[in-house]
Amino acid sequence: MSSRSPYLVGLIGNGVRPSLTPPLHMAEAAALGLDYVYRPIDLLEHDLPATAIGDLLRQARVFGLDALNVTHPCKQLVIEHLDTLSPAAAALGAVNTVLFEPDGRTTGHNTDTTAFETSVRTALPGASLAQVVMLGAGGAGAAVADALARLGTERLAVVDVDQTRAAALATELAERHAATHVESAPHDELSALLATATGVVHCTPTGMADHPGLPFDAVLLHPRLWVADIVYRPLDTALLQAARAAGCRTLDGGHMAVHQAVDAFRLITGIDPDVDRMSRHFRTLVADDEA
Repeated sequence: MSSRSPYLVGLIGNGVRPSLTPPLHMAEAAALGLDYVYRPIDLLEHDLPATAIGDLLRQARVFGLDALNVTHPCKQLVIEHLDTLSPAAAALGAVNTVLFEPDGRTTGHNTDTTAFETSVRTALPGASLAQVVMLGAGGAGAAVADALARLGTERLAVVDVDQTRAAALATELAERHAATHVESAPHDELSALLATATGVVHCTPTGMADHPGLPFDAVLLHPRLWVADIVYRPLDTALLQAARAAGCRTLDGGHMAVHQAVDAFRLITGIDPDVDRMSRHFRTLVADDEA
């Protein structure tokens, strides 16, 4: 899109009022001298079902929005209402950023997967991708798994309490990424998997403020393992604390959250934001939120 301003952007999903994404976008826009308004549209507040996404998309176009970020539970539902998809969004079957093009068409993108890929490249340089275990086969897990395959993961084990969901994701990944050996495994095989793994990525809600605790026994951690968590509220989860105590390299969820916003901001404005500045601001927002 062009670099003109003002910009009008929205975020649609359940419980999005406290999201840090709007202030993160607007602060970076202000630093770049852009007139940029970003507002959450909380489905729960307005008593709207997820299936209202099509109507909301049409209303957003009428009111002149430039873009929408889309989160749970609309990332899949929004697709049928879009004109085109980026390759990443099409492969994943999930969209988190919608652009309203000048010609009136809508394009869906997925910056969750590109964000995790960038996070690993920049914050875990040299990390071994020989054998990675991923916990959680939901939407976030699908985006992360695709990124891991693009990064060159040799063997990927997908673990979920819902073994059917894990198997389905493993099959989809194997079809798209022939160079990565992908398998699903039940949760009770985690001990054996982690013993030989070089990395583990956690993609479930465990560790969030509303779901405290560890996703697995800390005794399974070892210093040959790097540990990534996509949870960012709190940034320093119980898993990451246990991982550091075990001598593991770690990657907190703030990296993925920031790069998701960076990629979306670039798509919306056509301008490269200052990644370090956005990261510093994000961590300030989280610290204020946790205070």
